[in-house]
Amino acid sequence: MTRIAVVHKERCNPVGCGGYLCIRVCPENRMGKECIVVDPIDKKIKINEEQCGPGVTIAANKCPFDAIHIINLPQELENPIHRYGQNGFALYSLPTPIFGKVVGIVGRNGIGKSTAIKILAGVLKPNFGKEKESSYEELIQYFKGTESQIFFEKLKKGEIKISYKPQQVDLIPKTTKGKVKDLLKKVDEKNEFDKVVKELALNNILDNDISTISGGELQRVAIAATVLKKASLYIFDEPTSYLDIKQRIIVSKFIKELAKEDVAVVLVEHDLIILDYMTDLVHIMYGKEACYGIVSLVKPTKAGINTFLEGFIKESNMRFREYKIKFLKRPPVSANKRMPITSWNKIEKKLDKFLLKAEQGEISKNEVVGVLGENGIGKTTFVKLLAHEISPDKGEIDEKIRVSYKPQYLESSSEELVVNILRAAIEKYEILLIRPLEIKHLLTKKLNQLSGGELQRVAIAHCLSQEADLYLLDEPSAYLDVEQRINVSKVMRDFAEQKNKSILVVDHDLLFLDYLSNSLLVFDGVPAVSGEAKGPFTMEQGMNSFLKKLEITMRRDEESNRPRINKPGSVLDREQKEKEKLYYS
Repeated sequence: MTRIAVVHKERCNPVGCGGYLCIRVCPENRMGKECIVVDPIDKKIKINEEQCGPGVTIAANKCPFDAIHIINLPQELENPIHRYGQNGFALYSLPTPIFGKVVGIVGRNGIGKSTAIKILAGVLKPNFGKEKESSYEELIQYFKGTESQIFFEKLKKGEIKISYKPQQVDLIPKTTKGKVKDLLKKVDEKNEFDKVVKELALNNILDNDISTISGGELQRVAIAATVLKKASLYIFDEPTSYLDIKQRIIVSKFIKELAKEDVAVVLVEHDLIILDYMTDLVHIMYGKEACYGIVSLVKPTKAGINTFLEGFIKESNMRFREYKIKFLKRPPVSANKRMPITSWNKIEKKLDKFLLKAEQGEISKNEVVGVLGENGIGKTTFVKLLAHEISPDKGEIDEKIRVSYKPQYLESSSEELVVNILRAAIEKYEILLIRPLEIKHLLTKKLNQLSGGELQRVAIAHCLSQEADLYLLDEPSAYLDVEQRINVSKVMRDFAEQKNKSILVVDHDLLFLDYLSNSLLVFDGVPAVSGEAKGPFTMEQGMNSFLKKLEITMRRDEESNRPRINKPGSVLDREQKEKEKLYYS
């Protein structure tokens, strides 16, 4: 058995625990060993793993801030591929690029997915847990007898060229200046500028400065720049974030077509429906957040995603989650049980050149309404109308109800402590919100110290903890990993049922909305010109209406019951289109 110790320095609070409580209670220290010591640089603790016996676990359990983790690993994981310093995160193994295939990586945030693909991309040199970077010879030896050995041998000889799209596309304007057109032409090594621009629908922004375009546009520009380079391995870290569902389908088809006999594609993706749609094979990554990550052997996509949902890898006899993730068919809400709490009638709102319309609709008590539609088609404007942040130019909205609103873009610059923001949630909803959203260890942090996913969970908890009749959440799945998305949707659904409240959710993750919603509001129109809200419909009616525009059909997986997109032109795809039942029953 191999033991590693991980210390979360940002959680270590010597003042808060009365002065290094872990050192005082550690049996190893009390026997005279220097197991846990004070780092003279930052005055936080560090652990000498060579000095530690089993007693150090007592010290870890006593830490009131959950800053210490002592992890027992199987003997075969003795040497990590990469470790971020003493007591830092450790990564074991790497994904395998396979020529002619799109290989996906699925797993939680904080278990090394980005680190793994940075190593494949050559952006990060692995250190095998030592203080110095390794050589290609060490990598080749480590992976001897596997597909990865062949890959690193070719990489060493210069036979593989890599093109890499990083995760944080929002940072691009800080390092790159100029017009979109000029930037893309500069990297066009394949003379495919016109083709790629057309396929990714970038024509309308070619003359725009890179600093002025939206997150979704930045994502598509980053994908275009990656693909225009000549490469034998294309790597994409979260290629669909900021994109609406229509754009996700387009990008999925585009990336899938890159894989050829002499070209491999590796990607990280949190939208399970899209991951399933665009990959041939997947690696599951599991471990403990911010402590260690392990890469499984590659599996066919269907089997890999179902194994991920199961939480158990049979061939390794490894359970990496204590529970299965299940998808259930839910009966539609009966019409005679509906009790409307708010409604709208013939509303219109003009914002510059954009016009939003909504004929007639209502939201009922204890109803979760999902909202579907392209970017720039009025979804956020409609939410703001319901939240009374703006008023309609025409028509009526019932204003008798109390509303709590979580906006799309979150305020992250505040010095306010999380505990102050969430006082109501801590007092009233410890079990319903704080625990399941895994917020407890964030309470002593400032808002500006939180990651995107942490900030999102805090914002959701704050919104749901307010006294209201209707809760409006705009893109609550953004920045969350697969498990967090499913967990958040379960929390929101449980909250609506237990508190008899109504929730309206705007999101682009179809699986997230399928898991959460019992009715759908569908937006139609022309982005940046006009939009119309239709519904709410039943799930089947709403999805049929929406999928028709995307020209896709969906079914449920026979094993996990999760939603899946049918292969275009397949027997099932043709049959469902003929019956006009595009959405699984």
